[in-house]
Amino acid sequence: MCPIHLTKNKNLHKVTDMTRTFHSPFPSITKQLAALGERLRNARLRRELTTVLFAERLGVSRDTLNRLEKGDPNIAIGTYMKALRVLGLDQDIDQVARDDVVGRKLQDRALPPRRKAQITVAIEAATRLRLANAAMLENENPRERNRQALSLLLKGRRKENANGEK
Repeated sequence: MCPIHLTKNKNLHKVTDMTRTFHSPFPSITKQLAALGERLRNARLRRELTTVLFAERLGVSRDTLNRLEKGDPNIAIGTYMKALRVLGLDQDIDQVARDDVVGRKLQDRALPPRRKAQITVAIEAATRLRLANAAMLENENPRERNRQALSLLLKGRRKENANGEK
């Protein structure tokens, strides 16, 4: 037999033993919700919607609408979304948390350090070689100097490639 049918009628009102609890939000959140409610109220008034008509379109009671316009934190976010939709402001919700500056900084901090581009490494190596051998190459002709510089550059690249393959 079904356990629901076995219960006495006096216990039917208690379907669950969990009670609904509400926690008071931080004061800053309370201020933000009050400001949001005020903005929604102003938007309703600019559109010349009565509380009766607006509550009807939202599918809530006038009491719930009054609490929404006061920024009651116990009003469901879906109700706020419906209010934005009825007022034609539902696209504004897409801007919430769009640019997560703190999250991006934390994410960037966790990334491994960037490797230098191969061309930058080669240029740095060539510059070091050129400076180190500048005294030796000063007295020779330009063609010979270019040949030796290219030779040193290729040796450096071979060494880098050998180190990278290990």
